[in-house]
Amino acid sequence: MSAVPAFVMGTLCIVGGVTGYARTRSIPSIVAGISVGALYLYSGDCIRKHTANGLETALGASALLFLSSVPRFSKGPIPAMLTVTSAATGAYYGRAIYKVHQ
Repeated sequence: MSAVPAFVMGTLCIVGGVTGYARTRSIPSIVAGISVGALYLYSGDCIRKHTANGLETALGASALLFLSSVPRFSKGPIPAMLTVTSAATGAYYGRAIYKVHQ
């Protein structure tokens, strides 16, 4: 399974959190962006190294991002993009976990 989606999502979350903070001085944006981004980057590293829990951590980060983005889905393009990309990434890693445990 590829670690690329986790690395891309981690980078996007961190950049998005920093951008949100720079634009609006939103502390929740930077804390959430860096936290979820770090989870994605950690999971990507675990997947790349074939160590334990990489897929599960990526799925958890996707679920966390999805659940926090859904309520803001209609509030603009950024929340909508976060919702869609987290759902796609979650589906990707969820399918990977399912295949591993069959």
